[in-house]
Amino acid sequence: MFHFKQFSVNQDQCAMKIGTDGVLLGAWCPIDNNPYSILDIGTGTGIIALMLAQRSSAQQIDALEIDEQAYEQATDNFENSPWNDRLFCFHAGLDEFVEEPEEEYDLIVSNPPFYKNDYKTSNEQRDLARFQDALPFEDLIEAADLLLSENGILAIIIPYTEEDRFVTLANDFELFPFKISHVQGTPTAEVKRSLMAFSRIKSECIIDNLVIETQRHCYTEAYTTLTKDFYLKL
Repeated sequence: MFHFKQFSVNQDQCAMKIGTDGVLLGAWCPIDNNPYSILDIGTGTGIIALMLAQRSSAQQIDALEIDEQAYEQATDNFENSPWNDRLFCFHAGLDEFVEEPEEEYDLIVSNPPFYKNDYKTSNEQRDLARFQDALPFEDLIEAADLLLSENGILAIIIPYTEEDRFVTLANDFELFPFKISHVQGTPTAEVKRSLMAFSRIKSECIIDNLVIETQRHCYTEAYTTLTKDFYLKL
């Protein structure tokens, strides 16, 4: 079990364990639009949805998970949290979920699979959680266009190498980046991840860098400020 300051997360049934990417997105994604409704696509353990329940006053926080074991674990994590009346998990793929959309969401978040086919293993559950063909970027953006409210925000974390392609795809659906943070492990490391927020309104995009550590286990002030409400030791 992984303990945070206000909640705990079981992850033994999930192929993808809690990692820095999910925590970064949960802490970073903009909630300036005071979302009433939130959708977490590919929730896994439920960590991002739980973080947003802590950060926001959203009354409806839905999560989507295609893997049965992960879905059951996320549901348990939601039920055991202080916000169990606001959190709900659907066991479905994104294609099923958007067939008959009943809701619009003010915030859609996703830490989507991004590994390419060359690295596939014999573990089908892990591959489903890790590989891009389980949730292609095109499908994610199309769903966001369909499900976002007029002033809604799409927030994601993806490999930095995929940033330009994702922006181009989003532009096709008139979703425009307004905030991007490039994530580096240390000040001299390459940029590995892009935290990105999109809306339907075209505006100047604010781009900055987020460095996690100055050296091993010495966290930067920016990273500490971002995650201190969650991690026990910060």
